[in-house]
Amino acid sequence: MTVAARNFRAVSDVFHRCYAPAAEVSAPLWPAAGYLGQNGYRSVVANKPRNRRGAGPARSGASGRPAPTSAGAAPAGRAPAGTAQLAAPPAGEKATYPGQGLGLPERGPGSVASMPRRILALFIDWLLSTLIAYWLTHSQYWTIAVFAIEVYVLTATTGFTVGKRLVGIRTVRTNGGLVGFGWAAVRTAILLTAIPPLLTDRDLRGMHDRASDTVVIRM
Repeated sequence: MTVAARNFRAVSDVFHRCYAPAAEVSAPLWPAAGYLGQNGYRSVVANKPRNRRGAGPARSGASGRPAPTSAGAAPAGRAPAGTAQLAAPPAGEKATYPGQGLGLPERGPGSVASMPRRILALFIDWLLSTLIAYWLTHSQYWTIAVFAIEVYVLTATTGFTVGKRLVGIRTVRTNGGLVGFGWAAVRTAILLTAIPPLLTDRDLRGMHDRASDTVVIRM
């Protein structure tokens, strides 16, 4: 006796699929897509695009094409449009005049005082100190003491001595402020050694100016 699927109509559909003849079976024994579709499962997980770590951008659908980007998105490795980018200043640029590195003008008021003006101011201060010392003590040996006091007090309080005032120059800090008594003491002590003030840099600042962070400018 041949057992056919039609002889077991009360049995489940799975039994019919197992024992039905090849002509009567229109689908495979275990059609995954069709079976899942009958149970309401739409293969969402099976068709979901996967993006493994480090495997690149996710692909949309079964076509394998990259997911489209928004119209306003910037390409990878390029800054968005309208973003300001800082540019580094040119390196190795040399100053063309004294005081340029300090932000001072090349000429006129506020520019670095020339060496002839400074030497003339020093000569005037020394001559005036000699006259005061001789008038007070009838001796010129006190000239250096009078000179030191004059330079220290006037530089700390006003920024210019009598000689600097006459030639139109002034001593200030590099930030534009007054020298003050502390830095004026350092500057005057080095100035009295005579040689270090003559060792100037490209901004015409001697060692006494560099030690006290000062610069002599035109008024």
